[in-house]
Amino acid sequence: MLRRWKIRILLFLAVLGPGFITANVDNDAGGILTYSQAGAQFGYALLWTMIPITIALLVVQEMCARMGAVTGKGLSDLIREEFGLRVTFFLMALLVVVNFGNVMAEFAGIAGSLQLFHVSKYLSVPVCAVLVWLLVVKGDYKGVEKVFLAASVFYIAYIITGVLAQPSWREAMVATIRPPGRAMWSARSYVYVTVGVIGTTISPWMQFYLQSSVVEKGVTAKTYGASRLDVIVGSFFTNIVAWFIVVACAATLFAHGMGAVKEAADAAEAMRPLAGRYAFLLFAVGLFNASLFAASILPLSTAYTVCEGLGLESGVDRSFKDAPGFYWLYSLLIAGGAAAVALMPNARLVHMVILSQVLNGVLLPFVIVFLLLLINRKDLMGEYANPGWLNAIAWATSAVIIALSVFMMFAGGY
Repeated sequence: MLRRWKIRILLFLAVLGPGFITANVDNDAGGILTYSQAGAQFGYALLWTMIPITIALLVVQEMCARMGAVTGKGLSDLIREEFGLRVTFFLMALLVVVNFGNVMAEFAGIAGSLQLFHVSKYLSVPVCAVLVWLLVVKGDYKGVEKVFLAASVFYIAYIITGVLAQPSWREAMVATIRPPGRAMWSARSYVYVTVGVIGTTISPWMQFYLQSSVVEKGVTAKTYGASRLDVIVGSFFTNIVAWFIVVACAATLFAHGMGAVKEAADAAEAMRPLAGRYAFLLFAVGLFNASLFAASILPLSTAYTVCEGLGLESGVDRSFKDAPGFYWLYSLLIAGGAAAVALMPNARLVHMVILSQVLNGVLLPFVIVFLLLLINRKDLMGEYANPGWLNAIAWATSAVIIALSVFMMFAGGY
């Protein structure tokens, strides 16, 4: 019995990575600022979204990981093969535009977090851009993955920050299981931030990156059981962290009437007098870690996705010579994102960051529909095709996001 459990644990550790890393990049600068905005602007009123979003995240990511393990191909690769190059190119173009906004969000987080320690963004942004570029271009898959796994551990800082903020635990728990009244939904900003919370938690790029990572790691249908556990652990952990970020900002910024976050570092700076110096430090260090972490993953995900979709060589284990398109796209996204943040006024960065997460939410249903059309094909998935209950959750997720997006567009913006 003990030997069997040892084998299971070793097998889980062997495949640990893609699911845990991908889910945790959810809590990047865009995620942290969106969750902070949710707590600062609406208190605990958005906590109820965490349960359905966690379920949806589990379902969508499990489907991507399973399809990667069974087919041995990335999602964009399969979309090109099954739906043609024209459809794939259109989807890739949309993804590049949305992901460029996400990359800008990461460098905005780097700039904001280090400005708290009096480091100018004109120094921090270019230096960090070079560091993340070197990490991937000069590393291999196993080495890069170890760095990303280590970075994931630092998200515990937000759980500690939430505790130090001394929230009303009873009020937070009640809000987690009880949606707000109808009056709240009439507020356009509430719907806007709700779409942003969904988009930052189940980002479209994550699905492409996860499936590509599962393939590159060599996970197969036989070893998929442990990989599924990796996805489940990552999804729960990332949303627990998200819950504590909302709670921390609700207990400090909202409770003291400070309202919406205006600059990237506002949430951390405001915690210094309200929740103590340690909460401030943990939030600031966590924001920097998350931003640097995701500034590596997001351009990498985009490069993987586009190159797979267009049939080009990709992968961090290939050289620059073997995969020039992959490395050039990765490099251009980093350079462009860093330059845009360095040139943009600080006051506009938070609006841009949250808009990028809302666009994630608007694009997500398209990705889920392609995913569902592929994973239900018996000729592609065989016995691993989707069961009906997973289809129901995924279709419901798409329908809800589309309805919210339509309402938001007709009702007005943020």
